[in-house]
Amino acid sequence: MSFPTVGVIGAGQLARMMVAPATEMGISLRVFAATPHDSAAQVSDYLVGDYTDSQAVLAFAKSCDVVTFEHEQVPQSVIRTLEANGVRVYPRADSFIYSQDKLAMREKMDELELPNPRYQKYVGGSPLIDFPLIAKAPTGGYDGRGVWVINNQEELDALPTPLLLEEKLDFIREIAIMVARSPHGQAATWSPTWTVQRDGICTTTVTPVPELSDEQAIAASSIALTIAQGINLVGVMAVELFQVGDRFIINELALRPHNSGHWTIEGSVTSQFEQHLRAVLDLPLGDTSRTSDWAVMGNILGGEKTDMYRPYLHLMARTPGLKFHHYRKEVKPGRKIGHVTLLGSDLVELTQEVDHAIDYLSGVIDE
Repeated sequence: MSFPTVGVIGAGQLARMMVAPATEMGISLRVFAATPHDSAAQVSDYLVGDYTDSQAVLAFAKSCDVVTFEHEQVPQSVIRTLEANGVRVYPRADSFIYSQDKLAMREKMDELELPNPRYQKYVGGSPLIDFPLIAKAPTGGYDGRGVWVINNQEELDALPTPLLLEEKLDFIREIAIMVARSPHGQAATWSPTWTVQRDGICTTTVTPVPELSDEQAIAASSIALTIAQGINLVGVMAVELFQVGDRFIINELALRPHNSGHWTIEGSVTSQFEQHLRAVLDLPLGDTSRTSDWAVMGNILGGEKTDMYRPYLHLMARTPGLKFHHYRKEVKPGRKIGHVTLLGSDLVELTQEVDHAIDYLSGVIDE
């Protein structure tokens, strides 16, 4: 056995954060990028191409021992072309569909007897679900895009069909469970994470979820493990849940490393990025224990400030324990351009310091 090459279709920040654990393990990482300036292409071997071009992706895949993904936009036809040509690709097309097609995901959760909201496929006419309701584009949406709160028939008629309609839940908060599974069926979860949302974008995560009982944490993790086995997952997956009273309702799935697992880089014995590599290579999975009482992660969103290096002078002096991850992406308003993480035992202090850091980095405050 020799050290393998892992190919990643996509070259954004998720692929970039796979580079460090791959390097540590002696694994070669190669990314299929849209441009040489993509986040991961700046720090990794890369090939530029169109991820919708089956033959271009196949040529890239043949230079790798195993291929995986960092986004859900790769067409099923491309994945199936790889599989038909003997490429070892994870997650498989039959699994990956559940992060690409929200209606297929809902139907699969019903099959697994897991908690869904009331939902329907909608192609026009009067909906079966009362207003207000949630309308989703079945494919292509992320970070709040392709999701609408609909209050009446007129608003619904203005949207293109088909749609996935769901009941609007009165939930306490959103949480995420990161789960990993290998080809031979070994699986592991991390502590549940509270994901704080603003305008459909996750701004902060807190791990573990405050005031979540052990029984509730076990129940949430059980849902994630059941899904992982039920869809034959290989790799890392985020299971997004709504907490409604004492129970959980499934929101969405992401079959890849995910923003809600960024805290694991410093906050877990094994990060989601190392675990993803272990899983797709069918290596034994790593320890998912936390390394501190609390881990708070904050996303840096683009604003008016474009100099992302100079703020280190203030922030590193103020909060020496703060860990920085910049993706070296072009700064655009509202775009995720990096994140910071802080570990410790005082949740109030951690949250205040992370909030200060992201506001300072994005230009909301200047002191």
